[in-house]
Amino acid sequence: MTRISLKRYFITGLVIWVPLVITLWVLDLLVGTMDRSLLLLPLELRTESWLGTHIPGLGVILTLLVVFVTGVFTTNIIGQRMVRFWERILARIPVVNSIYTGVKQVSDTLFSGSGHAFRKVLLVRYPHPQAWSLAFQTNVPVDVAKRLDGDYVAVFIPTTPSPVNGFYFYVKRAETIELDMSVDDALKYIISMGVFTPGANGRGGAAAPPPMRDVVNL
Repeated sequence: MTRISLKRYFITGLVIWVPLVITLWVLDLLVGTMDRSLLLLPLELRTESWLGTHIPGLGVILTLLVVFVTGVFTTNIIGQRMVRFWERILARIPVVNSIYTGVKQVSDTLFSGSGHAFRKVLLVRYPHPQAWSLAFQTNVPVDVAKRLDGDYVAVFIPTTPSPVNGFYFYVKRAETIELDMSVDDALKYIISMGVFTPGANGRGGAAAPPPMRDVVNL
């Protein structure tokens, strides 16, 4: 068996195992994190007490159930009053108020569908005038808008592969290019470091992997 053949077989094995292992790792991380919600239950109600073993995945069901029930409860008048009361309490706690307010505004923007923040995908020149980066248009604070000479937009430029980190800039609207791309597709494109192709096969989807014979013939 030649050295080149060993390299081909090794690369072929990586093509098979790397996506599978990463997928299983992410699923294990998500399920494990959501399973921690079982710690909220009394000890006698946990499966360890009446079955003698922990059943993975029950925490996922409990988490989804808690989220759903919370949504149902907060859509009525009593639930909304309790949420406002809780938020007033948090607003009186230093540091906690700043963190909670910032996170809540981001979550409202991403999940509520209200407002104009994170509703447009733009191309902006970053990190130098000869390069372009994907960015999300956000809102310009009123005080900042008054001090800027011209029509500016606020943009958030996420990093790859973690879009929760990034940079926040004010740029001239004329120096941006608005894309006909959904926020979801742009996020997938950033997370996948360009592997994801928005609109592939008529729908958003990942680029098709190369045929196995092409991998073996590297």
